[in-house]
Amino acid sequence: MAKIGIIGGAGYTAGELLRLLINHPQAEIVFVHSSSNAGKLVSEIHEGLIGDTDLRFAEDYDLNAIDVLFLCQGHGFSQKFWEENPKPEGLKIVDLAQDYRNESEGYIYGLPEAKRDLIRKSGLVANPGCFATAIQLALLPLAAAGKLNSEIHVTAVTGSTGAGVKPGATTHFSWRNDNLSVYKAFSHQHLAEIRQTLSQLQPGFDAEISFVPVRGDFPRGIFAMTYIDTDLSLEEAVKLYKDFYADAPFTHVSDRPIDLKQVVNTNKAVISLEKHGSKLLILSAIDNLLKGASGQAVQNFNLICGYPEETGLKLKPSAF
Repeated sequence: MAKIGIIGGAGYTAGELLRLLINHPQAEIVFVHSSSNAGKLVSEIHEGLIGDTDLRFAEDYDLNAIDVLFLCQGHGFSQKFWEENPKPEGLKIVDLAQDYRNESEGYIYGLPEAKRDLIRKSGLVANPGCFATAIQLALLPLAAAGKLNSEIHVTAVTGSTGAGVKPGATTHFSWRNDNLSVYKAFSHQHLAEIRQTLSQLQPGFDAEISFVPVRGDFPRGIFAMTYIDTDLSLEEAVKLYKDFYADAPFTHVSDRPIDLKQVVNTNKAVISLEKHGSKLLILSAIDNLLKGASGQAVQNFNLICGYPEETGLKLKPSAF
């Protein structure tokens, strides 16, 4: 059983991570750090955990007392954390921020469908971004086959939890409800990690990625609509995708139209394909807090610790 520590325990991703690890048969949570909530019951902040745990937030932490550390703070925090704290030899790390997604300082980019074998051998994993996960899963089979040779167009809609737990003008219920808006068009920070992975799979990849992110009026989930020109027939494309994901326990290619309720509250990604003239339309859906964050973090935890990949992640979708 792995002894676990969590830094940054009060946010949405940490709450989902706690929900998963409390019920994980191979995880023992030693501490959950939150300086602003020190001493409080975890279930006072993450109220869905009432009755599931008596853990309290800790102000202090001992990195030598754990086997695996999850970093759940905001972007830029992780590098600062390691400037201030010596890393014990052999400590495994799953970092949910973007600080090491460029695979610096020995970190492996933690998208299992692309790097499963490397993750298994690593003790340092940089968990992917939520949009990046949904979009990459829509494109990995094409990149592996060298078929990304024209501009890639993506529109993806995300739930309000993607903006984090801290309230803001664009997360306030009265603004977000019954509303849609575009932000960071063509300039979203996840484009860098998407391009990195696609270039590793398809050397010489230099196609434009035109990505328009959309704020949705629902709490959780990402629905991505990606299209590209290709000479593949629909039958060839479906076979390519099903073969590529044949051994992926959480990514599934559907022959039917997909929707968010198939994935919300799960670590699944579902994909469907349509061909319209020369254009291949790839629809992909994930839960931004699970497959897009904490569920994938536990998937990576399982891989670096040698546990079966699905352990603790057999979750029921909302469905209705």
